[in-house]
Formats: sequence, structure tokens, C-alpha cells
Amino acid sequence: MHLPPDILTLAYKQPFMQEQLRLLHEKEYQVPGSVRYCMRRYEKDPQWSLDDTGMMVYHYLREKPKENYFELRFCITGNTYCKQKERDCETWRFHASRLCPDHSETVDTMSFRFSPVHLSQFVKPQEAAGSLTDNVLHFKHPSSFSKILSLCSRTRLVLESLLNHHYTDSLENIFINAQTQMLLLYSLECMLGEKEVEGFQCKFLANGADREKISLAREILLEHIGEPLTIRELSRKVAINECYLKKGFKELFGTTIFDFYQSQRMEHARYLLYEKGLSVTDVSVLLGYSSISHFSTAFKKHTGLKPCELLFKA
Repeated sequence: MHLPPDILTLAYKQPFMQEQLRLLHEKEYQVPGSVRYCMRRYEKDPQWSLDDTGMMVYHYLREKPKENYFELRFCITGNTYCKQKERDCETWRFHASRLCPDHSETVDTMSFRFSPVHLSQFVKPQEAAGSLTDNVLHFKHPSSFSKILSLCSRTRLVLESLLNHHYTDSLENIFINAQTQMLLLYSLECMLGEKEVEGFQCKFLANGADREKISLAREILLEHIGEPLTIRELSRKVAINECYLKKGFKELFGTTIFDFYQSQRMEHARYLLYEKGLSVTDVSVLLGYSSISHFSTAFKKHTGLKPCELLFKA
């Protein structure tokens, strides 16, 4: 039986003792017909030095095909966890837990186990020997193996979205299924040795430092949800050209800076109105609108409802 190394041990570069770990949050479930997902969030000791790490595990037993599986494992550091409940902490809600006085820096481990039946749907039938990817997905590769994965910017964005999403029930299953398929794609590309910069239309995105600046710009937008920033101000904060910022943001995140910011503001407004019970006037002020009518127009454009209509539905 193939026994891959522990992901925490890989990230820490030495064995972790169980008593070193304080579990803050744990989630494990099976998306029907798709993937088994497990996330564990541990409190990080300031003295620990860990590297963000990814690993692919191909487990193959010819005599016991029911035990075969393909798994992706990740260890991510530097996130924060608020000790309050989600709906009681607005900074946690918008990925700005570092601003919350009651937060802890974390070490997050995630695993995604795919069954042979689920993976087989992606492979076209063929008589000749397939590629390495086809053989792995069809469990025709003759031996088990583990492979360390480099975490490209695309993979990091998917992992971040999985850690911070707020979907529940059926929508959560749909969201996780979609995101895990993207992880599967990027990981198989890594296995084949493809460079993460391939496929970027904006050539400057080949520079990892520029991609980090654009990702930082997204974080800053989320932290200033009630303080509208101009693109010029945002570009200065992350030290990148305005044109590069706009083009790079659109390619990395699939939306313009303005549309992303507006969408986040309106989702925040929906949360404050529906979950927190704030008045329309209070919410418009908190989000930096000069008038209630401007806020109501923007809210209806995003949600299809006027703020007062959402309150009536509550």
C-alpha cells in the first residue's frame, strides 16, 4: 500500500507532534458523486516556519480497484481565523480578519479525494495507450506515486475562495464541485510540467511579483468596502501601473475592478440589511453613498430588489 508523506510534515520540513496542534475548525463531507473534501484549520504558533505546499497522491492497487483514489492535498499559512461566530463578526465576513482584535493566524490543510468513477467522465475512450493524464484519470498507470505541487497563482486563488466562501447546502456542493475541478486541472498541468504562466494574454502576468500586486489590490478593495477607492489610489497602494492593474485584474479574476467592487459592496449591503437588521439609511452611510437614492439604484441593479423590498422579504 502506498503511504504518502503527511502534508504538514512536508510544509514544516520535520514531523509534527499531535500535541503541537490546536484545532480551530474542521469540515469534512462528500459532494454526492464527486469528491470527498476535508478542511482543518489549526492555530499557528508564531515560531513555526512553514512553506505553502501542495501534493498529488495517486493510489493504485491492481488487485483491489475499489480502493483506488486520486487525491490533492494542500497546506496554506498566513490566513486568519476569527474566534467569534461568522455572522457576529463583519471583518471576518469580508476576509479582513487581520483587522479583528479577536483573531488567530492559522495553518490550513485541505484534501480533495476523487473517486475513479468521477474521474473517468473526463477521459475519451481510445484503443491506443493514452497520455500520462489519461492513464492517471482512468487508473491505468501501473504504480502508485506522490508528487509535490508548486502552488501557482491560479491554484492559490481557488484555495482562497474555498476557505472563505459562504455558500450552504446545495449551492455549497455546486461551488465546491466547480472549484475542485479547477484544482484538478491546474494540478494535472503541474504534473505534466506545464508552466503556470502559459495561457496569460497579458505578458506582464508572467512576473509573479505583478500577480501578487494585483491579488493584493483585490484584498485592499475588500478591506475598504465602505471607503470607495479610485483606480489611481489603488494602483499607488500596490505600486503598479493603472493600465496593468485594470488589465491584469480582469484576466486574473474575470471581472473589472469596478464590477468586482460593486458586487462585493452590494453583497455586504444585503448581509447588513437581511442578517444584521440595519436600516437602509444606516447601510447607505456605512458603504459611503452620498444619498439613499444612489444606494437604492445600485442595490436594485445588483439584486433585482430595492433595499426596502429585501427587508419586507425578511
